[in-house]
Amino acid sequence: MKIKMLGAGSIGNHLSHAARCLGWSVDLIDIDPAALKRARDEIYPGRYGSWDDTIGLFTPDEAPKGGYDMILVGTPPDSHMPLALNALDEEPRVILIEKPVCTPDLDNADTLLAKAKAKNCRLFVGYDHIVGAAADRFCVLIDKDTVGEIQTLDVEFREHWGGIFAAHPWLSGPSDSYLGFWRRGGGSAGEHSHAFNLWQHFAHRMGKGRVSRVTATLDYVEGNGVAYDRLCLANLETEAGLIGRVVQDVVTRPVRKWARLQGSEGFIEWLCGYKPGKDAVRYAGKDGDVTIETFAKTRPDDFILELRHIAAATSGHASESPLALERGLETMMVVAASHRSAQEGRAIEIDWSNGYSSQSLKG
Repeated sequence: MKIKMLGAGSIGNHLSHAARCLGWSVDLIDIDPAALKRARDEIYPGRYGSWDDTIGLFTPDEAPKGGYDMILVGTPPDSHMPLALNALDEEPRVILIEKPVCTPDLDNADTLLAKAKAKNCRLFVGYDHIVGAAADRFCVLIDKDTVGEIQTLDVEFREHWGGIFAAHPWLSGPSDSYLGFWRRGGGSAGEHSHAFNLWQHFAHRMGKGRVSRVTATLDYVEGNGVAYDRLCLANLETEAGLIGRVVQDVVTRPVRKWARLQGSEGFIEWLCGYKPGKDAVRYAGKDGDVTIETFAKTRPDDFILELRHIAAATSGHASESPLALERGLETMMVVAASHRSAQEGRAIEIDWSNGYSSQSLKG
């Protein structure tokens, strides 16, 4: 596999390392030569022990065009759509876009999907948690009817974003990047949209369909050069009537990344970071006996598993993928609906017949 990685920030380094672990060749591209130098001299060797001299470093005007199997877009969300649309012209087989796939205005979402289909290119969105071992086990337990009649589903991603800035020490705070601006894809609703995506993933696995109704309250912070939501509380309902809740924030310490499916006869919980280096699934059925299963995992493992999944999905071993562009756009529809619900003070219905656009959100 020959890989073109757009963006030399934290995600770009993670994905470059994951690709190299799989034996793929990597060219790393960034508009800022200082970012390329920082990747080579600080980020990559600091995380993985040493720089990999096989990785090519290029600014966009220097970078080769075409000939790549996969193009990865790891830049800020407000650049994802134009970069992905341009990447399609290089005719790769696969494009992976980091989450969130776009900004809450959903501009060009339908255009990207249509162009990808016309180019016969598979597009994916980087919600890596849903292809991890713990999420897989959670889904197996759903399939085994562990909990009886499904009653509700809750997911929380509550994490102070100090960890994000620790991984980006060149940023002094939220005003220095998209993170401090919800319209650019930042804030808790965008940055921690893993929770929305995980909720939707489990709902699909249960056969409950897409989210059709969103009622949300967001706590916005505005002034001093920022405009973001630090807390997003959303009640969701699907096409098949599943009701549940998602909480995302950038203020909670210690971190809590958790999901719980409650049924008439038991429960299943997903726990990210249950112990250092381990995720877990905790569950009980009708007998009430609680079982805890743990899954060893490092942060680099998240990205290696993600790329392995995409390689399998595009080689005929797994034709459908929960990381598919359509699923990532479903998540952004819920993010957009949450902002509109909070600002208008009412529930928002999602009309899926109108595609992935703001016109599909109805008050």
